[in-house]
Amino acid sequence: MSCIRFNTPAQRRQLAASAPTMAAPSEPVAQFLSPAVTASKIARIRRLAVDPDPRIRESAALSYHAPTEVYEALATDPVVSVRACVARNEHTPCDTLRALARDESEIVRAWVAINYFVPADAMEQLAADPSETVQRLVAWKASLAEDADAPQPALV
Repeated sequence: MSCIRFNTPAQRRQLAASAPTMAAPSEPVAQFLSPAVTASKIARIRRLAVDPDPRIRESAALSYHAPTEVYEALATDPVVSVRACVARNEHTPCDTLRALARDESEIVRAWVAINYFVPADAMEQLAADPSETVQRLVAWKASLAEDADAPQPALV
């Protein structure tokens, strides 16, 4: 048995006429907005941040809505991957990123180096990092900024 439907033009018009009308938002993404941040969501992030499983703590570290004290606590987590998640999160406070720029792990410092919102003083510190990888990432990020500042050719 086939699942292909052969509707007549009249049936297709009737189906189109009976379809619910929806106001199309200006941006398709607007149809999939996240739910509002509530006190219960913040409480859930706090619970995730103290979970024994580091993968669960990583998800808390990547949250855009974690309170400052959660980022600060996770920035001192014994597991490198959790600290790396804090370092790569664009919503991590600047003071926490400054602290992570001095982290013992090259991986964490590398994530701080490519975080778009890292403070300039932390970037200067990372430019002199003992790790060649971190130094290269700082240089790469600086080259991106130079490319963005360069005049763009006019489109014809």
